[in-house]
Amino acid sequence: MEEIIYDRNRINRCGFPEFIYGEGKTLEHLVSVICEIRKDNLPVIVTRLREEFGKKLMERFQEGKYDERSKCFFIKAKAKTKKDRVIGIVTAGTCDLPVAYEAINTLDACGYKYELISDVGVAGIHRLFERINKLKKFSVLIVIAGMEGALPSVIGGLLSSPIIAVPTSVGYGSSMKGLVAMFAMLNSCSSGITVVNIDNGFGAACAAMRIVNTC
Repeated sequence: MEEIIYDRNRINRCGFPEFIYGEGKTLEHLVSVICEIRKDNLPVIVTRLREEFGKKLMERFQEGKYDERSKCFFIKAKAKTKKDRVIGIVTAGTCDLPVAYEAINTLDACGYKYELISDVGVAGIHRLFERINKLKKFSVLIVIAGMEGALPSVIGGLLSSPIIAVPTSVGYGSSMKGLVAMFAMLNSCSSGITVVNIDNGFGAACAAMRIVNTC
């Protein structure tokens, strides 16, 4: 087996430890890296992990959990965070929830407070307006949308909070597996929106943690 290289100093540089992209890795490799991370009592996140491996990791690490919705395996650990600050996670539709739960599991494992508000996209925009006062209370907003990806622009025009937009691959053929949503978010008229890659709830959570850590 190849040598396991684990970046022990990342938490001091970035505010969160090294996490694991699970796709393409062997079970043996995953177990070895997780063991190294656990020696430092740090949180573990394995993203894009197929269910078979997720169940085997739960057998090996009984404190861990596998979430089928987001294909994430995670182990919570104590983390020094600004727990008084709450990160809002907003989805346009319920089809965006798998991406939302990837963000949720990342934040949860690292000890950050969050709240999910789902199904407030532009097709039912009245539901968004009903929650505006609640949205104003969040320190950072992760806004997740597929189809035409309009929701981050709408929220960006209404609120001053930092917004991390996440395009999803939800939609019919002309949505081009999330490219249309991503292009719409990158070209948003609401200035200052940050955009991560398609279906990248994990990356959005990491961006939110960086913002909270410096507030």
